[in-house]
Amino acid sequence: MAEPKVLPGAEAWSAPGGPHGALVVHGFTGCPQSMRGLAEAFAAAGFAVELPRLPGHGTTVEDMATTGWPDWSATVEEAYTDLASRCEKVVVAGLSMGGTLSVWLATRHPELAGVIAINAALGMADDAMRKGLEELLAQGVETIDGVGNDVADPEVTELAYTQVPVRPLLSFGEAMAELDPSEVHCPVLIMNSPQDHVVPPAAADTLAESVSGPVERLTLEKSYHVATLDYDRGLIESAAVEFARKVCAGG
Repeated sequence: MAEPKVLPGAEAWSAPGGPHGALVVHGFTGCPQSMRGLAEAFAAAGFAVELPRLPGHGTTVEDMATTGWPDWSATVEEAYTDLASRCEKVVVAGLSMGGTLSVWLATRHPELAGVIAINAALGMADDAMRKGLEELLAQGVETIDGVGNDVADPEVTELAYTQVPVRPLLSFGEAMAELDPSEVHCPVLIMNSPQDHVVPPAAADTLAESVSGPVERLTLEKSYHVATLDYDRGLIESAAVEFARKVCAGG
């Protein structure tokens, strides 16, 4: 069967640079479009950059329905391995599920220089969520209304699905439930929006209290969930680059 076409603007992106690298990870049902500005900011600062397109994203909902956490995490792992093979130090930055994947990567790779978590989806999965999704599937419901495009700026539109495939969401929930942020020992920069309509803002507090490494916080007062496309995008880019330079310099 032919591979589904990637939507214009949803393509993966990379840039040469060094000696340090930045891995940039988009969110659930979104695509690299939401993180392109941040990736380009890292590249402009001299970092080697990889912004992968997670399997099933940036194509069709039907395509995403065939994927799950093992596929997404494998893609992130592969991109990190590639960057680490040619860079002295690597930071990882993620939005929403991309933040979850960034934290997950740090639990597996203590050598990571730092994590930048932007409205990271953590602590949202519980038995009630799992049972609810399993009941939907038992009833033959394969998709529910989407969570994309939570942006305050009316001039901006996130390239995201309008529907959420239930099976991948269940897979994501199971991965969230198993993730232990206390295994993260590198520095972490946590950015979050108080007006987030997708991830409860308290998730940022939970992450800050859970990780074992040093934590910095930045509040995104003007933005909703997809803050990397929103009014605070410039603030996010400058803060992320400053943090990455600092942790890669070892201080």
